Amino acid sequence: MHKYILRRLLLLIPVLLGVSFLVFTIMSFTPGDPAQLILGENAPREAILKLRTEMGLDDPFLIQYFKFVKNAIVGDFGRSYTTGREVFGEIFSRFPNTLILAVLGVIIAIVIGIPLGIISATKQYSLLDSVSMIAALLGVSMPNFWLGLMLILTFSVKLGWLPSGGFDGWKSIILPAVTLGVGSAAIITRMTRSSMLEVIRQDYIRTARAKGVLERVVITKHALKNALIPVITVIGLQFGGLLGGAVLTESVYSWPGVGRMMVDAIRQKDTPTVLAAVVFLAVTFSIVNLLVDILYAYVDPRIKSQYK
Repeated sequence: MHKYILRRLLLLIPVLLGVSFLVFTIMSFTPGDPAQLILGENAPREAILKLRTEMGLDDPFLIQYFKFVKNAIVGDFGRSYTTGREVFGEIFSRFPNTLILAVLGVIIAIVIGIPLGIISATKQYSLLDSVSMIAALLGVSMPNFWLGLMLILTFSVKLGWLPSGGFDGWKSIILPAVTLGVGSAAIITRMTRSSMLEVIRQDYIRTARAKGVLERVVITKHALKNALIPVITVIGLQFGGLLGGAVLTESVYSWPGVGRMMVDAIRQKDTPTVLAAVVFLAVTFSIVNLLVDILYAYVDPRIKSQYK
C-alpha cells in the first residue's frame, strides 16, 4: 500500500507540470498587459515598460515558464497583480468556504442519491423507478448556473425565504449547496441503481433469499456493500469536481470561494492567482482520488489483498 501511494504521488508531478503549462500558455497569449493592470490605464508608457522588465514579462515564453516552475518548487507562486498579496495566502483564506460548500453538496447528493438508487433498483420498472430515473435525467441535464438562478428566483425573489447570494450566516449556504447537490445526486442515483441491479441478480443474493434472510438484510448487508465500489468512485469524483468545479455556482451566488476568486483573476488576467489556484485544485482533486482508491481496500478485501 505504501508503494502504491508513493507511486501515485510521483505520478502527480507530470500531471501538475502539464496542467500548469497549459494554463500558463493560455494566460500568456490572452489579450491584456499585467503591468498596465497594476499601474492603471493612465500610467506613463515608460513606467509600464520598466515594470514589464522588472516582472520578466519581456523574457521568452519558455523562460517565463521555467522561472515559474523554479519558484513554485519552493512554494513561491508570486503575488497577485490586483491585490499585491501572496496568492497562496488568498487561496487558503478562501478554500474553507469552497470546502464547506463541496462537503454539504456531497452530503445532500449522498442522502438523496443512494436511497433513491436502492429503491429504484429493488422496485425496477415500477412507477417510483420511472419517476426517479426521469428526475435523475433532469438533474444531470440541468446546468448548475440555470438551476441556481431558478432557486434564487423562487426562494429569494418571490418567497423571500433565503438570501440570494453572499456569505452572511448559515442560510446563505443552503441554495448553493442544494444547487451543487442536485446534479451530483442525479449521477449517484443512476450509478447506485445500475450497480445494485447487477449485484441483486448474483447467485449469492438468491441463496440468501432462499435461506429466508430478511429482504432488508439482503439489501443492506449483502447487496449494498458489494455495490458500493462504483458508487464510491462516483462520489469521490463528484467531491473532487465540486472542489475544483464549483466556479459557476460560486459566481452565481457571489460565494467567496476559490472558484469565484479564479474567475475574477481570469477576467483581470491575474496570472499568478490563476496558476496557483489551478495547481492547488489539481493537487486537491488528485489527493481525493487517491483517498477514494485507498477506501476501496476497506470496502472490498479482494482489493486490499492486491496491495500486499
